[in-house]
Amino acid sequence: MRAFESERIHNIGIFGHLGSGKTTLAEAMLMTAHAIPRMGRVEDGSTTSDYDPDEHRRGMSISLSVLPLEWNGDKINLIDVPGAADFAGEAAAAMRIIDGALLVLDASAGVEVGTELFWEMAVQQRIPRILFINKLDRENANFYRVIEQARELLNAAVIPMQIPIGAGKEFKGIISLRQQRAWLTSPKHDGGYIEADVPAELNDLMHEWRTALIDKIAATNDHLIERYLEGGEDALTREELLLGLRTGIADGSIVPVFCGSATEVVGIAQLLNGIVDSIPSAGRKTTTATDLNTDQEVELRPDRTEPLAALVFKTVSDTYGKLSYFRVFSGEVRAGMTLMNARTRKEERIAHVYIVRGKEQIEVESVGPGDIGLLTKLGDTQTNDTLCLSSRPLALAPIQFPAPAFIATVKPRSRSDLDKLSSALTRMTEEDPSLHVSRDPRTGEALLSGLSETHFQIIAERMKRKFDVNIDLELPRIPYRETIRSVATAQYRHKKQTGGAGQFADVALRVEPLPPDPNREDPLEFVNEIVGGVISRGFMPAIEKGIREAMEEGIISGNPVVDVRAAVFDGKEHPVDSKEIAFKTAAKEAFRLAAQKAGVIILEPIYNMEIIVPDQFAGDVMSDMSTRRGRVQGMMPTGTGKTVIHAQAPLVEIQRYATDLRGMTQGRGRFSISFAGYEEVPPHLVNQIVEAHKKELEAAHSH
Repeated sequence: MRAFESERIHNIGIFGHLGSGKTTLAEAMLMTAHAIPRMGRVEDGSTTSDYDPDEHRRGMSISLSVLPLEWNGDKINLIDVPGAADFAGEAAAAMRIIDGALLVLDASAGVEVGTELFWEMAVQQRIPRILFINKLDRENANFYRVIEQARELLNAAVIPMQIPIGAGKEFKGIISLRQQRAWLTSPKHDGGYIEADVPAELNDLMHEWRTALIDKIAATNDHLIERYLEGGEDALTREELLLGLRTGIADGSIVPVFCGSATEVVGIAQLLNGIVDSIPSAGRKTTTATDLNTDQEVELRPDRTEPLAALVFKTVSDTYGKLSYFRVFSGEVRAGMTLMNARTRKEERIAHVYIVRGKEQIEVESVGPGDIGLLTKLGDTQTNDTLCLSSRPLALAPIQFPAPAFIATVKPRSRSDLDKLSSALTRMTEEDPSLHVSRDPRTGEALLSGLSETHFQIIAERMKRKFDVNIDLELPRIPYRETIRSVATAQYRHKKQTGGAGQFADVALRVEPLPPDPNREDPLEFVNEIVGGVISRGFMPAIEKGIREAMEEGIISGNPVVDVRAAVFDGKEHPVDSKEIAFKTAAKEAFRLAAQKAGVIILEPIYNMEIIVPDQFAGDVMSDMSTRRGRVQGMMPTGTGKTVIHAQAPLVEIQRYATDLRGMTQGRGRFSISFAGYEEVPPHLVNQIVEAHKKELEAAHSH
């Protein structure tokens, strides 16, 4: 594939709700542009973009894929993005490297959950947007209802560039509002079309929508609106209309709508023309980076003469090594270069450079500014790293991946799986930065944080297929804590005689609760109040160690004790039999007795929640929160049809909240959580926790 200047490159993300036909549309665009000889089918697993075995098995996209094509002398890099919210990390990566977003809507289903999610992401990133209403040949297709919905749920800037001729079985083609011509479906279904006059019965409708379109275009520019008001729509030339359209799309005041059918290959050539005509090219996108020598922000132009800055936006790991997908924002990447990783400051030797189309790798000499390429076998480079020259170290702004909403404990099934687990998890988090691995401080087990249960199921399948690691994913144990209610004292004498030297220690302790403090690092405040030397100072470390062991093991539920002051105020030692082990044992038992007298309470972790839902679901979500022992602390309508609810809830009640919220809000709600602190478990739940601990102990003893 030949090299293109940045002015002739368009990086377009294809987004849409699951099942809206994104992958089929990408396939139709590739075939229409003669990048592939024939269209594959999602159902057969034969499409260019869905090449992963997991995608074949599930019949849906799981990873983004890059699909370049040439059209009228320009290059379009299509980025086919998964539609399920479980893979929002892929969408976040795509949003960082595209110049425009193509949102695909199903003509019978209209604006769906995924449409709204991707729309909001594109708005936040200030990415120009265009819509394609797909499946107009399907039963119940209704182009005008979808337009109305899009204006209501997305933005009033939505305006058709085309209208359909018929719908469902009667769908025969499309009418261009700008050119006032009809493009009729080719009987070959190969992306070709027959140009014709607009059917007489649709003339009035065409003029009505054309006037609405020109109103919007004229409003982008004072000069245009003046000419329009004076001379009507005929006063505006074709070039002026195109200039106004480009301006409106770039600033978001116009969101053009194209239409057709991907399976029937109708409207695809016109969509490609629309992308080249109206989406700003990569050559119009400057970017900022941090100069690591001066720590100053610098602006970079998409030019080969500028210093190199390329962002790695996706990593794929397998048994053969690592593939690193990148976009060049300035400068160029050439085979044979030595590049520097801005994060590690280490150099990477570039042996080969590739352009990719799905899984196909096409070797090229270089990848220039604005373009997308692939590098293989990079050492330490990961997603979000900037590749630059060591003579001019630059760091590009990273991709903002979605926050985790689901946590699971990773349980390897065998010793062999355990041995390979750490390496496999590292490779999976390299591939998918929306995954995070941590350790449970109590059990030492691996904890995986991600976006949903479905997300985790696919991760487990991939670990089996790629690295032969079998795992089960379970809800993690709740990190309860114990503390005491009041002040109490206890004394314990440890005496052991076994033929030879014996053991003797006598310890009297007073325990009292400390006020909760989230910044307290040490759960124990240990005090030596011994007067007159009844216990030697040399035994104090052993006494403290015994208390800490008792606290770590817990008193009633097997969970650590926190926020306690323990004072040694009396005791006894033996000149021969007193040893450190004896004092440690006596202190441990004295602490247990004192804590039980003081009254043990169980604490549970409480989390802050920010929940964003459509207004109509706010009441249901708040009612549900009260059933989870949650406290709603405030709600604020955003004015855009959404309500933000702030609440606090116990972790045990929200472990599956990602799934539950999706069910309550038809998939339209989302949330984030952060740790708030610990609070006392209600009395009626304490017995359940204690009984569960007893059963665990019995099971452990039986083994």
